[in-house]
Amino acid sequence: MGKQKTKMYATMKRMITLKDQRIKEKDRVKKQVKKKIDPSKIKEKEVPKYPSCLFFQYNTQLGPPYHILVDTNFINFSIKAKLDIVQSMMDCLYAKCIPCITDCVMAEIEKLGMKYRVALRIAKDPRFERLPCTHKGTYADDCLVQRVTQHKCYILATVDRDLKRRIRKIPGVPIMYISNHRFNIERMPDDYGAPRF
Repeated sequence: MGKQKTKMYATMKRMITLKDQRIKEKDRVKKQVKKKIDPSKIKEKEVPKYPSCLFFQYNTQLGPPYHILVDTNFINFSIKAKLDIVQSMMDCLYAKCIPCITDCVMAEIEKLGMKYRVALRIAKDPRFERLPCTHKGTYADDCLVQRVTQHKCYILATVDRDLKRRIRKIPGVPIMYISNHRFNIERMPDDYGAPRF
């Protein structure tokens, strides 16, 4: 019996590099000439642009009536704590509050099914302002982060830790949350009458 030929794996054809002498001059890789760095030249630095409404991370666009973006779990937790959303928001901020709900959050509540029908009825309350979404997909967290980044006039109401962590990285956005059976607010300027607990 003769020796059986086995197929060689991971073999490549030998190729000429672009620096090879056999390649014509026009097809070769051009040698890069290093530019000398002038030490006296002014260095340009890219600085992130912040909106004009922020002054030392103090948001000048916030003011009564407050527009509060509501998350799905905020509605669910306020039902568990037996809190009326609009009234509790007014008790927290001592001013008129307009709860806003996006299409993504509404879709998320509708997907939860019959168990969360009370949350759906609260979300369809006429006191809630409905905000249309133009982006693809229905992931509410990304939608809320994007909206808060673009427009600094919102307060975000959420109980979700991951979303809170993402929002804290954005300057000038207060976060409303539930603790001790009442609404509290975080990162709100001291001028506004929001109690600190």
